[in-house]
Amino acid sequence: MTLDAAPAIVAVTLVTLATLTIGSFGLRLSRTTSDFFVASRAVNPRLNASAIGGEYLSAASFLGIAGLVLTLGAEMLWYPIGWTAGYLVLLVLVAAPLRRSGAYTLPDFAEARLASRGVRALCSMLVVAIGWLYLMPQLQGAGITLHTIAEAPTWLGPVLVAAVVAANVGSGGMRSVTLVQAFQYWLKLTALLVPGMVLLAVWLGDGAPRAMGGGEWSLPIADGGASGLYTTYSLILATFLGTMGLPHVSVRFYTNPDGAAARRTTVVVLGLLGAFYLFPPLFGALGRVYGAGPLAADTVVLELPRLMVDGALGEVLTGLVAAGAFAAFLSTSSGLAIAIAGVLSQDVIAPTLAARRVSGVTAFRLAGVVAVAVPCLAALAMPNVGVARAVGLAFAVAASTFCPLLLLGIWWRRLTAVGAALGLLVGFAGSGTAVVWTLGGWSAGGWWDTLLAQPAAWSVPAAFATMVGASLLTAEHVPPHTNRLLVRLHTPETVELDRG
Repeated sequence: MTLDAAPAIVAVTLVTLATLTIGSFGLRLSRTTSDFFVASRAVNPRLNASAIGGEYLSAASFLGIAGLVLTLGAEMLWYPIGWTAGYLVLLVLVAAPLRRSGAYTLPDFAEARLASRGVRALCSMLVVAIGWLYLMPQLQGAGITLHTIAEAPTWLGPVLVAAVVAANVGSGGMRSVTLVQAFQYWLKLTALLVPGMVLLAVWLGDGAPRAMGGGEWSLPIADGGASGLYTTYSLILATFLGTMGLPHVSVRFYTNPDGAAARRTTVVVLGLLGAFYLFPPLFGALGRVYGAGPLAADTVVLELPRLMVDGALGEVLTGLVAAGAFAAFLSTSSGLAIAIAGVLSQDVIAPTLAARRVSGVTAFRLAGVVAVAVPCLAALAMPNVGVARAVGLAFAVAASTFCPLLLLGIWWRRLTAVGAALGLLVGFAGSGTAVVWTLGGWSAGGWWDTLLAQPAAWSVPAAFATMVGASLLTAEHVPPHTNRLLVRLHTPETVELDRG
């Protein structure tokens, strides 16, 4: 470690210690399975909104957006727009009914809605698959950050984040993670706001120079023309609809006291996300101005303060953004680990160890270790996958699977278990094939690569069409309790109170 790296190392260390310290409070508060899974459904909207902002603003938000703007220009602003607008869709269509379902996890909701253990098992598999796909780039981002600021080996970041997350999840479950994530949202916002304002002042002090090298500001997402237009619309569809299907997002709505609180939480989240997303594009734009190369796509946020500001101030600003980046990895990884651990403990570990009478809390803690160990190994095996690209693919898979299930399950009474299962399989087969193809680095040339790089535009309609068509063909299998459950999902709690 060089002397210049000392502020950043100190900042990362302080963030790690603060995360463990705040998380330890959950150990005192968490006693029951409900505490670990959903914080006993007692998180107030403002705290919950900060926690959601903390877990949702991941490595792709903190590092990836700036890198995309640096390399491809203003067209990449569709990413933060889509990631924020996804919560608007969630607010209007899903938030309150999902909370009123009374479920702990997405598989719980699926089983309650469709009375099918098979659909539940399929949903459990998808939660784990999406969660691990989303968790891997968080751990990769931690390795990139430590390597950039201190020339540490790239394996250290994933191992460190996995260890801290496993400790927090095991100590107090959702109660611990809620407190940690709320703190980390405000840390991340500060970590971009303060350096961003300083760097903007430096740019203005330099006479607002134009981009070095004369590069164009806005380049097409793809090669322009029809393929570029398709890629743009597919990206918009994935980000708008994928948010509701992310397991660490949906599990947050189970922690609200009621449906009205879920809606208030979502409104506050929209404001918090909008404030945060003002700043990553600023770093990407300034990176273009001051000559950061395209190879610095995932590190421009970390390197820009040193590039623009000399001396101790540049190092202090680098330390601040490094702290924010590490908070992003820890908070999002914690939320994902909670969602994955909830499913693994209920559907895998608890049934496997039933003969030994293992408690729900113990099963949850074991599941938390498994939840972070597998993606940690994957991050070590594939260290060069782009952070934003991997997260974008996770959104596409979520939009192609859980989005149709939630929308049809909440708003269409004729959905059947057969229709839901076939739709989930079609959506996952299409988007999952695209994930494997893209991460494997294969190329067939032409439109094939375009369709597989951004699959949402065809995989989402295919999943919806399959669910609807197969449900209509099996209409006699609509669960008998459907009307009663839908009334429960759509009836405000105040009406239930008025009825006594």
